[in-house]
Amino acid sequence: MAAVLYGKESMQIEPVAVPQIGPNDVLVRVRAALTCGTDVKVFRRGYHARMIVPPALFGHELAGDIVAVGENVKHFHRGQRVVAANSAPCGQCYYCHRGKENLCEDLMFNNGAYAEYIRIPGRIVEKNLYLIPEHISYQDAALIEPLACVLRGLDECDLRGVETVAVIGLGPIGLMFVRLAKVFGARVIALGRRQSQLLRAERMGASELLSTSEPFDHAQRVRELTGGRGVDVAIEAVGTPETWQLATRLVRRGGTVNFFGGCPNDSSVSLDTNLLHYSEITCKASFHHTPAFIRKALETVSRGDITAADFVNRVEPLSNLREVLRHLMSHNGHLKTAIIP
Repeated sequence: MAAVLYGKESMQIEPVAVPQIGPNDVLVRVRAALTCGTDVKVFRRGYHARMIVPPALFGHELAGDIVAVGENVKHFHRGQRVVAANSAPCGQCYYCHRGKENLCEDLMFNNGAYAEYIRIPGRIVEKNLYLIPEHISYQDAALIEPLACVLRGLDECDLRGVETVAVIGLGPIGLMFVRLAKVFGARVIALGRRQSQLLRAERMGASELLSTSEPFDHAQRVRELTGGRGVDVAIEAVGTPETWQLATRLVRRGGTVNFFGGCPNDSSVSLDTNLLHYSEITCKASFHHTPAFIRKALETVSRGDITAADFVNRVEPLSNLREVLRHLMSHNGHLKTAIIP
């Protein structure tokens, strides 16, 4: 059985053939697949411009057991517990040679986690398939794909010497930023719409909580909390033009903004060029992950810095996936659901 996406909010759980593997591939029995904001967007829109053209299997955060390996696969065997990333770079193009594998000109994506079995293509087997340490659960391991994106986002901000970080948006990704910024020793100011999100951020280590649903000047409040200056780093994890604009107003002179949340297609953002120029504000955007950060994410989970218990609050069978996705569409800020095929 597998989830097959046919179009906008059109998905069926139906029998499909067990994937056939080639000589370099691996077949995995899925033990846990986690929901993701990207999957919710795909379900709502009925497609993903870079990854999914319906009808198609979908889902991309998974962990499971190897049940078959291709004849050329040497480093994996049946029975091993593994976690696979959802992509792998080519290693040969202009961007790969310059350490920007996330921008690979031939970045291979793999979907189909919402299923009993998934084929892991040879390139991902070679570059982005990992054994799960014995003390880590399947759900913990399945977190490493979004966690790798967050770790790379923080690396782009260069937290060396950073004392204060503001995080706008407190869904699972925003909460990961809160938790890891705290682990790295920063004081974290969390901005979110709902009280439940703010309380979660507090449990993740946020020192100050600001509700974006309240009509005060949030930038002024952040300056008051930081000696009149603003934070060293502001991370936008919502993906709206309004919150992109707000992020630039939260940082001190010489500060860094990371536009992590992607805005809807055809969005335009108006930024205060006087502020950016004369305050020497650095603006960055982080997209996706690389194999190095997938490995760092697995190490982070292995140390216990991030656990599924903090981000997964429901467990559902594959047969309930449609209802789960509709629930996640109801408003932003829901935590993850573990789908058990």
